[in-house]
Amino acid sequence: MVCKDQLNRSLDFPNRPKRIVSLVPSQTELLVDLGLEKYIVGVTKFCVHPTNIRKDVSVVGGTKQVHFEKIKALQPDIIICNKEENTLEMVQELEKIAPVWLSDIYTIDDALDMILLLGILFDVSEKAKALVDEISSEKKDFETFLKSKPSYKVAYLIWKNPYMMVGRQTFINNLLSLNNFENIDNDSESRYPEVTLNDLKTADKILLSSEPFPFKEKHIEDLQKATGKEVVLVDGEYFSWYGSRLKDAFSYFKKLH
Repeated sequence: MVCKDQLNRSLDFPNRPKRIVSLVPSQTELLVDLGLEKYIVGVTKFCVHPTNIRKDVSVVGGTKQVHFEKIKALQPDIIICNKEENTLEMVQELEKIAPVWLSDIYTIDDALDMILLLGILFDVSEKAKALVDEISSEKKDFETFLKSKPSYKVAYLIWKNPYMMVGRQTFINNLLSLNNFENIDNDSESRYPEVTLNDLKTADKILLSSEPFPFKEKHIEDLQKATGKEVVLVDGEYFSWYGSRLKDAFSYFKKLH
């Protein structure tokens, strides 16, 4: 069978792939929610949902560095990667082991397309479509909810020392826009630009993501004193995970507002 990934690359399989190595945490969770957990043989140390997954299958490394020999020993039929989360060098090396299916996601529509494509690939199209319909319905309801809410200029921080925020060419930025949050970023060249305290003072609100830097409540007071702005700790998974977690994201966003 021949299928295409989100980079429009054709992948050829003698049979429907059964042994899956997933190197993208949000897509690992998605595969489980599509009923494919029994086929997953390898994941990353960052694949924390569901909580049991790292106990039940082999952990092969992170999203930027993996143990290639460990993956090879698992004899995967397919390796699931993402253009941003995994490196080109990794993908090129992994292709020597098994076909690599790459996602490329900047928007909610891209995420929904990815879910449907994986549904076709793994013969779980009905479950994939039901999930897409659920996410689309939640999104539509949230858009109605937002009509009575004000918009804000925001800085969404993902790192400290130096402070780094999300740029406009990111999936997180698309979700910020859906929340009526205008990104203060003006640097179209960088996906994750460094910012100064003076830069942050141009925002109405500063959002501290719970990942990848583990911002905590203690960081809120420091930034409020330094900038004089409202600072809010937010769940980074709901802003950056583009799989089945999206079905619960919009309920979370309502609470933010």
